[in-house]
Amino acid sequence: MLQSECRLLRVLLGFICVLLMCMSAAPDLCGPLKTVRDSLNSTLRRRYMKMNFPINYTIQVHYEEVYRLRNISRLRNESLVELRDLQDLWVLVSQQGIKRILKVLPERHPTRRKYLSNLENLFRDFQVLYIQQNPRDEERELPESIQNICDKLRDPYYQGWKSVTPKSLLDNCYRSMLCLFKDCFSTEDDSYDYCEVLNRRKEKKTT
Repeated sequence: MLQSECRLLRVLLGFICVLLMCMSAAPDLCGPLKTVRDSLNSTLRRRYMKMNFPINYTIQVHYEEVYRLRNISRLRNESLVELRDLQDLWVLVSQQGIKRILKVLPERHPTRRKYLSNLENLFRDFQVLYIQQNPRDEERELPESIQNICDKLRDPYYQGWKSVTPKSLLDNCYRSMLCLFKDCFSTEDDSYDYCEVLNRRKEKKTT
């Protein structure tokens, strides 16, 4: 009886050790996301997304690709929308925004070679880890508002266009990232709310 209990205890301890190893081996999203944040800092955005473009230069994007704090606030007011839905949308919108800009840049443009191509790779690497850690529940239906946005973003024939500056797309990407993934960027001494309504005043320069 004692031997069987010891054997059972060893099996249990082994299972706990394996579980702890698996948990510790799980990739941390905050590390790659902070790398994305560093590449989206204001100095780089200004240098590559403003100074390297003609004054008042704009590109055509879908309305839904302009993903600002006010959009997040509006969607959050819908009871069925979860943080994960908004994060998924951020990943999709951010990647499409980068692709929109790359599409209009010549191959030898300095912004493409020295900045945007690398940023696209960082987003792609982050998306891989993000999907691994956040597998989608196939049984759960997306809230109607989120599903409608996703459908429009993927519709090649959708004609809801808006003119924006390339820099504004990355400005929105940066601010919405700080809001939706604020656990990765806030500290115990940091009381700053990245989603705070008052901070949206900064957005008027990105439309």
